[in-house]
Amino acid sequence: MASAQFPSSRRRERRQKSMAITDPIQAALQAAVDDGTFPGAVLSVRLRGTMVFEGAVGRLSKPPSAEAVTVDTCYDLASLTKVLATTTALALLIQRGLVKVDDRIDHILRELQHSAVGEATLRQLLTHSSGLPGWRPYYERVAATEAIQPGFMGSPAAQAAVLNYIAKEELVYVRGTRSLYSDLGFMLLGVAVERLSGETLDQFCRGQIYEPLGADPLGYVPCGSMSSSSARWNSECRIAPTEEDPWRGRTLCGEVHDENAFALGGVAGHAGLFGTARAVLAVAQAWMDGRRKKTGLLAPDIVTMFTTNRQGVLNSSWALGWDTPSVRSSSGTRFSPESFGHLGYTGTSLWIDPVKELEVVLLSNRVHPTRRNEQIRIFRPHIHDVICRELLRN
Repeated sequence: MASAQFPSSRRRERRQKSMAITDPIQAALQAAVDDGTFPGAVLSVRLRGTMVFEGAVGRLSKPPSAEAVTVDTCYDLASLTKVLATTTALALLIQRGLVKVDDRIDHILRELQHSAVGEATLRQLLTHSSGLPGWRPYYERVAATEAIQPGFMGSPAAQAAVLNYIAKEELVYVRGTRSLYSDLGFMLLGVAVERLSGETLDQFCRGQIYEPLGADPLGYVPCGSMSSSSARWNSECRIAPTEEDPWRGRTLCGEVHDENAFALGGVAGHAGLFGTARAVLAVAQAWMDGRRKKTGLLAPDIVTMFTTNRQGVLNSSWALGWDTPSVRSSSGTRFSPESFGHLGYTGTSLWIDPVKELEVVLLSNRVHPTRRNEQIRIFRPHIHDVICRELLRN
């Protein structure tokens, strides 16, 4: 009983280490490593256009011999892909007049004609109000076909199969009446970007978004030998591992954590991006500039439309692709109502406050070694409140 009442020597050392850190933001990050929220993380904060905090804590993985995280560590960004790739790409395509936000998805993806989801508009898919369910394990069906047709996984035929699976889904609520966060909707939007642009999603994002913005390293990592870029990423970037995945039978590192994105070859509208915090901030800058009515990659009127929660869905916090603050928001309690952001399942987040001119990127691999660790839910709002308190004194 005595050992349960008093901290071990290791816990005392950790507590002393946290107390020795004078910067409250750095101390909060270190405490999250110490209590097992994640093995390591990178936090980057920009205020009024100036980087005011950039810190790395912990290690790439759990073993004490693992390499230390640095600000140059790349992370699997998970659902930040939805805003940094798909949403940004659609904003550009709408800006260029190639499509309208209220166009139906089956006008772009003809395979969806006569399907339940076919009448959904881009607006409804972006606001997660299309009626689609949130998730389905399509990867299991793709893997079953792969077992009898080697090379199927990640092929155009696999993408066509997944489109067919979604086309056969029954709606789980009346379209437009509520929001239900849906990977399926963003899978459709990713394919829509490809049809509208005539390029693959990774090619379009790299050439039209990341290279013009100097967002590097940031991009998709196609699975296996499908692209030479896989080898480049693994050789040039220190990538934090994610889960010890029982389905794939290995610890994932440099391949997308999301199973459905993996089945699609690592390039999908809902997941697949890898990058550093600085690279994420480079894309965030384009959205901040547009919201501040500055000339740049994205037109101010397009940015305002995409980041404003006035989309006609009752009791929803969703703008177009972007989330906005709500009760118990991951942005904490001090971001302005005009803020917009998004989360990633692997332990990532991006929040942008155009009123305070504050941008915060948190990258971690909280799913290592297992996704059952959900302490990040408490940490995210806490760290955003600490940032506002320490840097803005509010």
